[in-house]
Amino acid sequence: MAHSTLLLACALVVLASSTLASAAIVEHTFHVKNLTIGRLCRQQTITAVNGSLPGPTIRVHEGDTLIVHVFNKSPYNLTIHWHGIFQLLSAWADGPSMITQCPITPGNSYTYKFRIVNQEGTLWWHAHFSMLRATVHGALIIRPRSGHKYPFPKPNKEVPIILGEWWNADIIDVAKQAQATGGGPNISDAYTINGRPGDLYPCSQNQTYTLKVETGKTYLLRIINAALNNQLFFKIANHNFTVVAIDACYTEPYVTDVVVIAPGQTTDVLLKADQPVGSYYMAARAYASAPQIPFDNTTTRGIVVYDGATTANPLMPVLPAFNDNPTAHRFYSNLTGLKGGPQWVPVPLQVDEHMFVTVGLGLDRCPANATCQGVNGQRNSASMNNHSFQPPTSLSLLQAFFFNVGGIFTPDFPDNPPLIFDFTNTALSNDSSLLFAPKRTSVKPLKFNSTVEMILQNTALVVLENHPMHVHGFDFHVLAQGFGNFDAARDRQKFNLVNPQRRNTIAVPVGGWAVIRFRANNPGVWFMHCHLDVHLPWGLATAFVVENGPTPSTRLPPPPADLPQC
Repeated sequence: MAHSTLLLACALVVLASSTLASAAIVEHTFHVKNLTIGRLCRQQTITAVNGSLPGPTIRVHEGDTLIVHVFNKSPYNLTIHWHGIFQLLSAWADGPSMITQCPITPGNSYTYKFRIVNQEGTLWWHAHFSMLRATVHGALIIRPRSGHKYPFPKPNKEVPIILGEWWNADIIDVAKQAQATGGGPNISDAYTINGRPGDLYPCSQNQTYTLKVETGKTYLLRIINAALNNQLFFKIANHNFTVVAIDACYTEPYVTDVVVIAPGQTTDVLLKADQPVGSYYMAARAYASAPQIPFDNTTTRGIVVYDGATTANPLMPVLPAFNDNPTAHRFYSNLTGLKGGPQWVPVPLQVDEHMFVTVGLGLDRCPANATCQGVNGQRNSASMNNHSFQPPTSLSLLQAFFFNVGGIFTPDFPDNPPLIFDFTNTALSNDSSLLFAPKRTSVKPLKFNSTVEMILQNTALVVLENHPMHVHGFDFHVLAQGFGNFDAARDRQKFNLVNPQRRNTIAVPVGGWAVIRFRANNPGVWFMHCHLDVHLPWGLATAFVVENGPTPSTRLPPPPADLPQC
């Protein structure tokens, strides 16, 4: 008996040692400063990290601790958000400006430190201040920890594909102009693949991304939509993709010839080089669900070149129409989770908090003696449940929560809209009684470990549009999605409680709804907002304040000493 006990103790020591040995500390330094680069026949000054666009790719393994020293050498305030990272007990490192921290002011620095647990796949990092994420962004790749494998055949190569937007202007000036006029920001001048616009744009023949492949090999494309304001269709001529993960959550393999991806989302696909030796364009352009709103209707493209190819005329894919809602909905709704796979989390079945939340555009009154360029001569705005989010200015929400400082936010974000109406009826789009939501810094308090179910209902106010909604601090299960007004009697029967997709950003269908569910097992303040940068300053946001757990291991620690102050 003693011998057996000794063997068990030794085995536990070995297991613990191997687990610790498989985790590492990964350290990076980000120097954020202005960079002048040539694009579209002109020199343009942008804000960039370490002199590159996109910024550095961070590669870690599940279980690692990531430390990033950020030195703000730019002329602008700055924060960095680690998009999709849970930040378990490290909410101080999440990064949204005035939510979890005050900005890093020019000439100052801040060190982000957090452990990456129970996550594998493709995420990304980006600036979370004004519109700086247009050029301040990069991939964050989480591989399985040592000794663990992908739940699909190991690819021959892994390739980040970052889709972005480009402006022939200083992006902060674009944001300031929109803020001053109350209208929307000027649309982008180009889309990019890994920072390059591609040969359809002027002066860009030599700024086309090229992916070299070999016949018979398989490539894991880690696709990220870093665009500010556009969902995108992405295709490669004559090739299919097998989707294996979304937002760093594994999926049942799904074969498709087109990927639809909203701002903030990531999609991992396997690409098999199984076509005749030659060259094939990869291309991306907007999925614009609200054609009444101006959008960048250009196309970016790169080239997939097979080893041994001699042709100089790559084949071009046929991209969906800009407003191809059926193709977008088919892609989004056909994705399912990989039940029982690595990091799989079953759907919580008992719900503690039921929320019905309208998301949509609206208006704010134009000040007297001013001229505004929003709809109907007003200032454009947006809201959730008729609350238009106003971020605090003197202290972050997380600091106010942690130190119990009053007067920064109100814990009264409503569980239901104040008025039930025909939400998706376009005849009501200019009903003035519905358009003007008050500006509020209101949040939703949540008990630790409670389960939240949220019905996200788009409205037709001002215009019908698709809204990519992102939740910080959690992944959520997408139980169902559809068009029109959510009908509980009809639509609850469609809920997938067995293997729904799990993600951190949901593209709520244009003129439709989506139902998400998550467990609030992470204390802190967690932002929920539309990931279209045009909508964030308009107020399409709220925050969850999750109370501390009952034990020291479930309580948020104090802030780091170097946390930026307002």
